[in-house]
Order: sequence, then C-alpha cells, then structure tokens
Amino acid sequence: MNFKSYQIIHLSVSYLINFLKNSWALVSPHGFLTPQRAETAASTRQESWEVSPIPYLKSIFFTLIFSIHPLIKSPGFFSPFPFFCKASVAPGTRDQHLGMDPGALRSIKSYQTITAAITPRFGGNREWKQNGTDIDLTMSYHYRLVGGSLAINNPHKNQDIGTYQCLATNSFGTILSRKAKLQFAYLENFETRPRSPVSVREGQGVVLLCGTPPHHGALSYTWIFNNNTLDLREDSRRFVSQATGNLYLAKVEPWDVGNYTCAVSSAQAQRQVWGSPTALTLRGDGESTPKIEVRFPETTYAAKGSSVRLECFALGNPVPSISWKRSDGNSLAKKIQHKTGGVLEIPNVEEDDEGSYECMAGNTRGINIAREKDGVQLCGAGEVSQIQIENGTLLIPMLNLSDSGLYQCVAENKYDTIYANAELRVIAAAPDFSRNPVKKLSVVQVGGEVTIGCKPSASPRAVVSWRKGSEVLRQNKRVVLLEDGSLRISNITKADAGVYICVATNQFGTARNSGNLIVKERTVITIPPSDTDATVGESIVLPCQVSHDPSLDLVFWWSFNGQRIDLSRGIHHFERIGRESAGDLMIRNIQLHHSGKYVCMVQTSLDSQSAAADIIVRGPPGPPEDVKVEHVSSTTAGLSWKPGVDNNSPVQIYSVQTRTPFSVGWQAVATAPEVINGRTLKATVVDLSPWVEYEFRVVASNSVGIGEPSRPSALLRTKAAVPVVAPTNISGGGGSRSELVITWEPVSEELQNGEGFGYIVMFRPLGSTTWTKAVVASVESSKYIYRNESITPLSPFEVKVGVYNNEGEGTLSSISIIYSGEDEPQMAPAGDKKILYSSKSSLSACLLPSQASNCWNTMNCLFFVLESTAGKVRVSGNVTAKNITGLRANTVYFATVRAYNTAGTGPSSTPVNVTTKKSPPSQPPANIAWKLTNSKICLNWEHVKTMENESEVLGYKILYRQNRHSKAHILETNNTSAELLVPFEEDYLIEIRTVSDGGDGSSSEEIRIPKISSK
Repeated sequence: MNFKSYQIIHLSVSYLINFLKNSWALVSPHGFLTPQRAETAASTRQESWEVSPIPYLKSIFFTLIFSIHPLIKSPGFFSPFPFFCKASVAPGTRDQHLGMDPGALRSIKSYQTITAAITPRFGGNREWKQNGTDIDLTMSYHYRLVGGSLAINNPHKNQDIGTYQCLATNSFGTILSRKAKLQFAYLENFETRPRSPVSVREGQGVVLLCGTPPHHGALSYTWIFNNNTLDLREDSRRFVSQATGNLYLAKVEPWDVGNYTCAVSSAQAQRQVWGSPTALTLRGDGESTPKIEVRFPETTYAAKGSSVRLECFALGNPVPSISWKRSDGNSLAKKIQHKTGGVLEIPNVEEDDEGSYECMAGNTRGINIAREKDGVQLCGAGEVSQIQIENGTLLIPMLNLSDSGLYQCVAENKYDTIYANAELRVIAAAPDFSRNPVKKLSVVQVGGEVTIGCKPSASPRAVVSWRKGSEVLRQNKRVVLLEDGSLRISNITKADAGVYICVATNQFGTARNSGNLIVKERTVITIPPSDTDATVGESIVLPCQVSHDPSLDLVFWWSFNGQRIDLSRGIHHFERIGRESAGDLMIRNIQLHHSGKYVCMVQTSLDSQSAAADIIVRGPPGPPEDVKVEHVSSTTAGLSWKPGVDNNSPVQIYSVQTRTPFSVGWQAVATAPEVINGRTLKATVVDLSPWVEYEFRVVASNSVGIGEPSRPSALLRTKAAVPVVAPTNISGGGGSRSELVITWEPVSEELQNGEGFGYIVMFRPLGSTTWTKAVVASVESSKYIYRNESITPLSPFEVKVGVYNNEGEGTLSSISIIYSGEDEPQMAPAGDKKILYSSKSSLSACLLPSQASNCWNTMNCLFFVLESTAGKVRVSGNVTAKNITGLRANTVYFATVRAYNTAGTGPSSTPVNVTTKKSPPSQPPANIAWKLTNSKICLNWEHVKTMENESEVLGYKILYRQNRHSKAHILETNNTSAELLVPFEEDYLIEIRTVSDGGDGSSSEEIRIPKISSK
C-alpha cells in the first residue's frame, strides 16, 4: 500500500536512543541512521529528526512511540524539549532560585519566584497551575508573570503551599513542565521542662537524646558541652546522628562529665534552637563489647544520580572502630571517599551501586555487624512506568492532519516525575472537518452581516464551495466567498435563513460540513430618554421603550455618569417601572447630585442598543462665601462676599441679615442698594444702632427658592454716637413729706449708643420758669428723689428726663406733671357705723365717714377678736363698706377704721362690736318620701332638730334639676312638705337642705325621679 504522506517529528535527545530501539529508521540531513549511528549522533545533541516512509512499511497507520527505559534516569534524562519549567525561590532576596526537584524544600521569607523557562526557538503562551487549579494572573496582585517566571509577592503558608506546574502553549499544542513542590520550612522551640541527669559507668557507652522539636525541612544537629560546641569531625569516640540528632559516646571518659545541650538548626527557616541541658555523671569503670545504637534502614531507595547517606555508630569500651563493606564481596566504589567512621556516603548513585552493605563495629571485647536486608536499590528497577499505552507505546491509527501537534509522555513514581515531548506533523491528507467544523448555529439580525467559516484540515489545500440546501451559491454584492473559504453574507434578510453546506475537495477526497443560519429582528429603542430640567424634590421618569424580536430575552440596565445603577439592591431614589418592553427609570425626590448623564442600555443575546440623556437638577443657590465687613460707622457697615454655587439656576437677589446680643435670632436689615441683584457682591447695611456688636450673613435667592445662608461674618461693634432715644413712662409722686419722687423706664443697652451712659433729670414747680437739673450716672437707675423742706405736700411739678454718654447729651423726654409727697391723715374717720349683717364666719360693715382730712384716698379697717390675734384688711379708694370673711361662728368681734395715704396711717375710729351667728344645722332632712302624679310630685320629710350650738331651722330649700350639669331651680318653704309642678319628660334630680340664720345647712341625698313614660 502506498504511503501518501510523510511525517516530521521532533524528539528530545534525552529519549532518542530508546526511540531507535523500536527499529525505526531515521533520516537526518546527512542520510539514513541506524540505531548505532543514532547513538553516535545523540552525543552531538542534534535536536530535529525526520521520519521517512520506509519501503517495507505495510500498514497505513503510524505509530509514535514513547518508550521508557527500565531504569528511570536522573531528572535530566527526559529533557522537556521544546518546553521545560523550573521553580525558584528567593529567601530574603529576589535573585536566589530553587530547583524544581520534586519535594524540594526551601525557606520562604517575603518573596518567591517560580520560573518557567521556554526554549528560545519556540514561542507561545505560559500559564501556571497551583494544586491543579489555574492561577489567574490578571486578577491578583499576589501573582505576576515576569518573563515566564511566576513571582509570588508576600508568600503565605496557608495560601501558597502546594504543587506548581507550568503549561506552555503555541500553535502546535500544549505541554506541561515538571512539578515543583513549594513548602514552608519552620522550626519550633524545644519544650522548656528540665531534663533528668544521666549516670553511667566510666568506660561504658551512652546515648544522649536530642528530642527534636516540631519542624519541617532539613535540619542539622550540633551539641554544646559546657558552653563549648563539640567538634566531632575527627572523633571516633563521639558521634552525632544527623538523622535523629542524638549524641552517641562509645566510651565515657572522666572528662566527659558535664552539661550537654542539643542545638538544632534549619537553614531554610534561618533559625536555631537549643534544648534544656542534660547532666552526665560517672558511676565507675568497666569494659563492654560494641553495641550498635545508630542503624541504617533495612532497604534504601535512591534515584539514579542522587546521593545516599548511611549512618552507623556503636557504643563500647574500648571505643569501637567503624568500618564498611559490601555484603556481596565487591569492593566499595572508588567515588566513596570515607570508608570508615559513622557515615557512609555514596555520591551519584548508579546501577553498579545496588546491593547490600554492612557496618562493622569492633573493639578488643568483640565485633558487632549491621547489614541492610535488601540493600540499596534504584527506584523503578525491573519495572515499567505505570503511565503507558500498550507497553509505553502510543499508537495513532488512520493518521490525518488533525493528529498534528505536540505529544508529551509522563513517567512517574513516588520519587520523581519526568516528561518527554514530541511534535508530529502530518503534511498530506484528505479534507477533514473534525478539528474545525462549520459553526452549527449562527444567529444574526435583519440588516446585519455574518461570516460562516470553512477551514477544513487538508493537504494539499482543499477547494471550497458553498451550498444553501441543494442550491449552489453564487457570489454577488451580498454573498462573498472569502479567500480562506469563509462565506460572508451582508445586509441580511429573513430569506437568508437556512442550512449552509461547505464542500471541501482535494486529490485525496471530499468532505462536507453544514451549519444553520437563523435571522432575528433588530432591537430598536423607540422611545429614548430625553434631556430634562428638574427641580430639587420632584420625581421624574426617563423613558426607555423598545421593539425587539419576541424570541429574544431583553435585559435593561441604566448607568449614571458611567457607573451602573444596581436596581436590584433597592437604591434610594431609583426605581425601574414599565412592562417587559419598557425599562423606564423613575427618580423619586430628585436631588442636586443626581445631575448628570443617564444611559439606558438594552441588550439581547445578539445585539445591544443604548440611548443617553442629560438631566439638569436645579435647586436653590448654595450659601455665599467669605462674607467680610470692609468698613463700619455708627449706623452703617459695608459688606462684600463671594458667590456660592448657583445649583444650575442663576442667583437673582441677595439679602443681608444681622444678629446682635439683643435680637431674637437673625433679622433682615435695610441695605443700600435697597434691592441687591444677583450680579452685585457688595452692599452697605444701614439703620444700625451705634455701639452694638453685630454679625452679618448673606442669603441668595433664585427662581427655585431661597438658599442656605452664608457663614456669619466676624463679630464687630459699630462706632459710638450721642444717644437719641429719651426715657419713657415718666411718672412718680408719693414718698414722704418734702419729697419729689421721679421715675422712668430705663433705656435699653442697645439704645445707649456708647460708653459713659447716664440720665439727666430736670424739674420745676408748675408755673415756674427756672429748671432744676440733676445727673444720674447709673445706667440701671430708674428713679430720682428730690428732697427739700420747702416743698408743700401734693405740689405739682413739671418734669422731663434726658440721656447722655461720652459722646454728649441726647434727647429729653416730653414734660410730665408729678405731685410731691403727701402728709399722713390727722383725723379718724367719723360718721355712722353700721353692721349690716353677720353670719357664722363673716360680717359686713358700712362705714360712713363725715370727712377725709389731708386728702386720704384709702381706709384701713381693723378688727379684733377677743382673747385672740388681731387681723387687718386694707381697701383702696373711697370705699365705705367691706365684707370680712373667715371668722368663727357665735363669736364677738370689735372693728375700727383708720385712714392712710402714702405718707402714713391716721388715728382709729371708735370701735364697733358684733357677734357672729351660730353654725347652720349639721343634720340634713331625713325620711324623704315622694309621689308622682301626672306632672306633679309631692314631697314629705321629717323636721330637722338642731343642736345647742347650731342656728334654729327657719325653713327649707328644695333644689331640682334635670341632670348634674344643668342649672338648679330652687323652691323655698317653711313646711316639711312641698309640691312640684314640672314636665317630667326627663329624669329629675332633687335634694333638700335646711335654712337658718347661720346659713344653709347640709343637703339630703339626691333623689332621682324617673321621667313619665309616654306609652
């Protein structure tokens, strides 16, 4: 069978020899190579080889082989060509790197770099995985890619520990790097409890345990003896195991007595800790045979090229000597430098190093031998990798172009993982759509454009044609066949929907592949939002209504000044309203900060449309700024200010307000100019009071409303001036004989106009032309008394009061007439004196004086109680009667009358005596009986008998009313019966009480008389 194509495969030199073992002939630029010649060529590191058709090849399939050598080589055996990755860390600096040996451990401080190194001739993308999960290098500052290196900033143990792997990708395919394991080294402290002393006989061996604290990573051990570090490099008697940290003394000498401390160091963690000291003491002497205390494992596995360390140490007296040999009789390899002592180290392990090893410890008392059961074994010996396809061979039957690409073989066991890579190129094949099929479904909108790709794999290149159903498509203005075979249809209509078939043909065959084109209606915003002016506090609606293909789902969203409005969170002010095809946005209680650009975005699975509108929110202006007082006088102040924000509506008017210590809050003030327009930033405040502290503020107004006031200006005081407001309420009179008393209402501080304020009092007798002037310097004074023995009582004076301060004398008040002081009454009231009536607790006296000497205008009425305290009642004006209450019943009282005026009280009148009446009866009427006939009610009750100290019953009062809140009617009678004629349309309440000289007595209980029913 003819082989109609050939393959080119790039193989890594690391696995080239094994590949040749499968009897394939390779062609290089120098001709055919046999396996033997290939081994020779491999030594030259030639990297590219070609697979040639061989005449005796009978099958049509191609076999690509990745064969694993029975013994897994060193980590460099399978060189990951053309890509390889390695890991690096930098403990403390950015330039130290960590190799990618699996399980490698390094100390990680603050910065770590894992590097992916790419073969220079092979471009491509690099990605990283941590524990099998992709690392997103675009979304985290924690990771960054530097030339293929993975840089980890601030590594954290919980977050960054794990296995890392690099993926390299280019147009030929993707391969994986070896894995890098990232660990964080740590070393904790020893326990702080003291250690017990160890006592041993002289000459015997002893083991001092280190007791390694919790840790991770490689450790090194040293011991400190009496504060000095033990140097055991050439000491055959003492040994420190680097596996356990224990200190072994083969034979204890007297000078070994002392304190021993185990010191543990971690290079990766950059830390050293010390245990508690152990005291060693002697008990005597004695020889002993060797006893091996430090033993190596029965079986040790090692990877090829690695190093193996075996430890062996024995105790005994005399000190045992340690020697090593192979159990099979072969001599130790020459590369082993130290064949005696407690450590046997085999560098660069090879197959010849496999076998059983023995440690022999001997002294004069005997010999002790320790040997490995299975010896040293190379990992993977006698086994084939578990990752294989038909014994490690990858078969590709029915080769086609889609099989071209990169192939990677991974060999793995518990010690290591290695990779081998190969590139396969198939350069001759029939058309094939398996890798790049035609898109099965294309959806486009009316009027749009679509390109349907047709890129089959074929070698040589296939000739492409298109069909729609059974119809062969011809090119026209709308339908174009592109050079790469793709079909482009523009200005699409509904008739373009259907199944499109791509037909690819070359000399090796023909292939077809089809896709379906679906045509949808376009999405159009029919009612977009429009630019709007709004006033603060209003609610507005921005419309956004669309027409769309009903089979497509609509998604509306709004943005404000470039930021998306999340309506699902129920943001205050914003709410979406409308039906399915409407995404109207309502803005409730709109505020100034809502001014800006609003965009309505409508999106379907095929297209998106947007419409924008500018919203201007107008509000009252903001407060003016920087209000200053530029000049001040006694009554004016010049102000200036800077405009605040106008909130999208120009300022029309400014107004000025003031505040003083005497005002209640801020008050509007007059200015010049009287009306301050919005372009004026200066004004003079007028009509101020001199010598008063003022604060000023400015308020701006526009067509929307009045804005917030500015911050107050600095506090300042107007200049002083002569006072202009005279005192008011000028009055006086009274006082003693020869006195003229003048009073006035003080002038408030706000009107005093300056310091040194006082009053000027001027007066003269009525009819005189000469004024007497007096100065009252006290600001708070409101009274002046002028004394002169020559003043006649109750003489009229003309009086006026003025003001002054340090600036001069001010205005005087108008003239008022004030009388001088009176003389006290000289005579007692005279005339008839009568007691009009008296009761148990009051009396009424009628005093008829015959004259009122010295113009007395009041009377002083005194009354006395026998053997009791006297009382006094004062009445004003020409009153000649007074009712006195609150007296005792059945008691004798005496009363006199004296006249008084502002000058004093006159002599008393002749006393008058009176006895108050007895108390009224205390018992109410009892045994009340009533009878109701039509509109008449008959009442009967028993006569009330009084006590000795009570007034006699003179009669009875009957009180009746419809309810407790209505007015009571009274019927008086001297009998113990009565008849009432009332229309009983409602219930009536009736009570009866006694009548006596001492007043009304107690009432009976209320009697309820029900209304007469009309039925």
